[in-house]
Amino acid sequence: MQMIISFSALFLSVVLLQLSSGGVGPLDALSGLALHFSTAQIGLLGSAHFLGFFIGCWWAPRLMGSVGHSRAFAAFTATGAIGLMAHMLITDPYAWAAMRVASGMCVAGCYTVIEAWLQAKVTNESRGRTMGIYRVVDMSGSLVAQLMIGVLTPASYVSYNILAMLCCAALLPLTLTKVKQPETPSAPRLRPMMPLRRSPLAAAAVVVAALSSASFRMVGPIYGQEVGLTAGQIGWFLASFVLGGALAQYPVGWLADKFDRRWVLIWLSAAAIASSALTIVVQGFGTNIVMANAVIFGLTTFPIYSVAAAHAHDFTANEDRVELSAALMFYFALGAIAAPYVASRLISAYGPPAMFWMIALAHLVLVVFGLTRMRARPAPEDRTRYIYAPRTSFVIGRLTGRQRDRD
Repeated sequence: MQMIISFSALFLSVVLLQLSSGGVGPLDALSGLALHFSTAQIGLLGSAHFLGFFIGCWWAPRLMGSVGHSRAFAAFTATGAIGLMAHMLITDPYAWAAMRVASGMCVAGCYTVIEAWLQAKVTNESRGRTMGIYRVVDMSGSLVAQLMIGVLTPASYVSYNILAMLCCAALLPLTLTKVKQPETPSAPRLRPMMPLRRSPLAAAAVVVAALSSASFRMVGPIYGQEVGLTAGQIGWFLASFVLGGALAQYPVGWLADKFDRRWVLIWLSAAAIASSALTIVVQGFGTNIVMANAVIFGLTTFPIYSVAAAHAHDFTANEDRVELSAALMFYFALGAIAAPYVASRLISAYGPPAMFWMIALAHLVLVVFGLTRMRARPAPEDRTRYIYAPRTSFVIGRLTGRQRDRD
């Protein structure tokens, strides 16, 4: 318990960081609509965020090696705060895209520092409890961040200033803590071909998971406004997706540990197709129906990344787990970079349902590919434990690697 209490400063930084970074996506979407940005330009902002996220994931371990944890965290926090405060100084979509690259770098860089700090200080006895609290804190912060859109006025300097203040506040707990700064871990090598050799299905599932999540979270506000939701209702719409994902973790984890994980992926994708189709059908049936279906969409799509990661780790030796986790994050980033822009272009051309048609088609391809891969080789006899794998940094594998092999 004393060890977990000592991490309270890190967990507080996670909450503040989530409130800041989680709120900027929907705020940018509604602000862009208020400023008459095109749908494609708003989608570009979401893609730019994930481009910055990928850059931050790659650069952060190297920066920590040069200047240490605290200074690296301060540098990334300042980058994010500058990007937020500059929004209303230049109301140009392409300038905003550059600012969103900065916010993406901030998220990835700060999470890299936090997770490297946790990994250095956690013990085998406290690892499970620490990771459980970390996941709850991260998910709770993300949930509340979506609801902030109901109180933040779009295209307002005050709104972006509030998010910048939260970003700066995330700096205080970590830099003022008396816990000794740990040794800097080595940066994991990025080996993009590793998942393709270990499990092509897992690599494909990660890309589809990114396409679903990034499209919904970054372009979902456009969909919400198109179907008649208010700003506050859009916040609940996005939060319902996160809530559904949180609720799915335990039952899906139980299924993934009990049955062939390929079948779990296939049935999750089949359910995601049904959820996407249902979303298209019920969009005119009232707000409560739309919210309920957002929960179902989160239930079916959110756990896919963790199931895919568990399946890939089934074919991986202990010494390769960190690099595999980094490579899976690389594929997630690629899918997340492309998804918001493609989804926004489809909405612009064919209307709001087009985003869910795109998601349904991606999951249909995953179902077919999964059935094909099941004929290529049998399921492994020795499997790792299923754990919820946050998509936060390339070093998350250091925290989850030993937890997978504990039993």
